[in-house]
Amino acid sequence: MKPIVLGIFAAFFFAFTFVLNRAMEMEGGSWVWSASLRFIMMAPLLFVIVWARGNVSGVFHEIKKAPFAWLIWSTVGFGLFYAPLCFAAAYGPGWLIAGTWQITIISGSLMAPLFYEIVQTQSGPVKIRGKIPYKGLLMSLIILAGVALMQLEHAAQLSLQEMLFCVVPVLLASFAYPLGNRKMMEVCAGRLDAYQRVLGMTLASLPFWLVLAMYGFAADGLPERGQVIQSGLVAVFSGICATVLFFAATDMVKGNMRKLAAVEATQSFEVVFAAAGEVWILSSPLPGAVSSAAIALVIVGMVLNSYVSNKKEAIKSEAANA
Repeated sequence: MKPIVLGIFAAFFFAFTFVLNRAMEMEGGSWVWSASLRFIMMAPLLFVIVWARGNVSGVFHEIKKAPFAWLIWSTVGFGLFYAPLCFAAAYGPGWLIAGTWQITIISGSLMAPLFYEIVQTQSGPVKIRGKIPYKGLLMSLIILAGVALMQLEHAAQLSLQEMLFCVVPVLLASFAYPLGNRKMMEVCAGRLDAYQRVLGMTLASLPFWLVLAMYGFAADGLPERGQVIQSGLVAVFSGICATVLFFAATDMVKGNMRKLAAVEATQSFEVVFAAAGEVWILSSPLPGAVSSAAIALVIVGMVLNSYVSNKKEAIKSEAANA
């Protein structure tokens, strides 16, 4: 249950991404700076945290062992995740982006056959190729149905172009984030904690962010002071707090695709938190009756997803001990 709780707290802090990115776009800030500033500002903050914990040398040691793997999968997991989200914020409200982002619940489950899970047998741990958790996926579809219902009363307000520019980049991000995260878990093989892994991935993705920042400077000049401050808040709340919590939760269940899918499903709460944040910070209207019912459906789907995952693990554990 602890990984689920950590995942929900991560969803709370992740929600700041959608709200603040939308706020920056409404104030005229460039999506390029919104994306690159977050990770450029995260790097020194994370370095200080990991240094204070006495774990910096381990990060650089791991990166030196597999520099290309770190570069590629960090760019996928962070670069191809966050840049598309910021791009989408230029074309649609935070609620639509947060809602579409929940496709990551399905994306993570569908990628299970690409990885191996560790199964304990009488002769010791054995690696077998992961299988799509169909029961958990069914519960995830309930969450997704709630998300779709939540957006139903709002989607008609957007043009086809706005819908495509919102949806397609977020779909790309929904696959890139769990793919990069899981690949880096394989590369690290449990040798780094959540703080170290986030720092390593941030440093390894810096070439991508620096190139993006140079493009932003050439296209739009330097960012405004307000955008720098808001990007700093996103870096702390979402980049550090949320990412570390989420990575800590996924580390607890690594090697188990069903539990990993359940942890990833906790991110459905981002919709609830993002909707509340837009009402409070951006003075958006309160959700209507349809959206309120959809939020309840998301929560029910989340509970059922967690229940199915943990029940199956309990049965497997009893069988192994028999």
